[in-house]
Amino acid sequence: MNVLKLGIPKGSLEKATIELFEKSGWRIKLSSRNYFPEIDDPELSCSICRPQEMSMYIEKEVLDAGITGKDWTLENRSDVVVVADLIYSKVSRRPTRWVLAVPGDSPVQRVEDLEGKKIATELVNFTREYFSSRKINVDISFSWGATEAKVVSGLADAIVEVTETESTIRAHGLRIIAELMTSNTQLIASKSAWADPWKREKIENIALLLQGALRADKLVGLKMNVAKERLETVIAMLPSLNAPTVSPLYQKEWFSVETVISEHEVRDLIPRMLKAGAEGIIEYSLNKVI
Repeated sequence: MNVLKLGIPKGSLEKATIELFEKSGWRIKLSSRNYFPEIDDPELSCSICRPQEMSMYIEKEVLDAGITGKDWTLENRSDVVVVADLIYSKVSRRPTRWVLAVPGDSPVQRVEDLEGKKIATELVNFTREYFSSRKINVDISFSWGATEAKVVSGLADAIVEVTETESTIRAHGLRIIAELMTSNTQLIASKSAWADPWKREKIENIALLLQGALRADKLVGLKMNVAKERLETVIAMLPSLNAPTVSPLYQKEWFSVETVISEHEVRDLIPRMLKAGAEGIIEYSLNKVI
């Protein structure tokens, strides 16, 4: 049997990734002592590894495909195939940002003011290229974590750190002076796996379902019954992806109306639908929108 070796990111993305796979149709069962979780698909073999290393394992064909951040693929300069952008994270459905930050009371106002200064970051290669392209000489050191503390304690003049909400940056009294790049999660594959017809189709199917699950996020289905004389009024009020589905009820002058809309629209829409004559309104969640 053909088997695709799939990498699942360890750490902050782990829970969100497993939840996304479950919504897409795959159940992944973790064990605290095992880096090879079970998955209910005999055509998949899962491994847990750090997102910082994922692209290197895929480039070296230890794994066929996996999920990691665009930032780490760029940092490692990995020669892999980017199959799909999957914008999700541990906090939000927004891309993350790598920012350059200094203490709030620092005299540094611009990137150029960091000439000759010390910078701490996990993203060493990308940061070095960023400053080199601007001909600014800085001393860049690798940070193993708690990067914000490096600048607070005076071990560095500035940091390059990833953020989603800026809450940790602000909590340490830091000030952002530049954004280096935005990043998001991606499904990537090795070139050899992408060249293999069976593996490529399997990877493309995974991408299709993962993207469908993400597309369904914040969308709901809405179904209701509407009398014939009220139908046009109700239809005119309904938003939808394309157009509502309308089906006649058996031996009745009534219709079943169904649509897909944004979750935030429902609270205002349902009372209006009732006033317009809709009955038996049902709201239901969606797993995937393809």
